Amino acid sequence: MLRQWLPVLRRRSEDALRPMSIADMMEEFWKSPFEPFPAEFGKSVFGASGFPAVNISETDKDIRVDAELPGLDPKDVEVSLDGGALVIRGEKKFEEDKKKDSFHRIERSYGSFTRTVPLPAPVEAKGVTAKFVKGVLRVALPKAKPAQPAHTIQIEGE
Repeated sequence: MLRQWLPVLRRRSEDALRPMSIADMMEEFWKSPFEPFPAEFGKSVFGASGFPAVNISETDKDIRVDAELPGLDPKDVEVSLDGGALVIRGEKKFEEDKKKDSFHRIERSYGSFTRTVPLPAPVEAKGVTAKFVKGVLRVALPKAKPAQPAHTIQIEGE
C-alpha cells in the first residue's frame, strides 16, 4: 500500500524544494482568491509578512493596537504614525555570546521587520502612548475629535 504512495510523496517533496514561479503563484491565487497568501508570498526574515501579530480594538475614545514582540527589548522597537497608519519597526539581533556555539537547529527568527497597520479612524498624534509589557507592545491612540457637521445657514431676502 505504501508503495503506491511513494511516487506521489517524492513528487511533493521535490515540489517543496523548487522555488515558486510567477505562474505557480497566480495558479495558487486563483485556486482560492479570498484566502490569505501562502507563506511563500512576502516571506521576510520572520516568515509570513504579518509579523508582528497584532490585535486592533476600538472604544469611543481611542484605538488600541497590541503587537506581540517576544524576545525584543523596547529599545529595539520604533513606533511612528504615517498618515492614517501605525508603523512598527524593529530588529531582533542574534545574541553575540551564542555565535560561538555549535547549533544543531535554529528555528528562532532574527533580523529586521516593519509592520504597517492601517488605522480605522483619524487619531490625535500628541496623545499617543506606548508601553511594553511581557513581550507585548501596547499602543493607545486617542481618536481625533470629529469635524463639525455641515450647518445650513438661512439666507434672508429683501
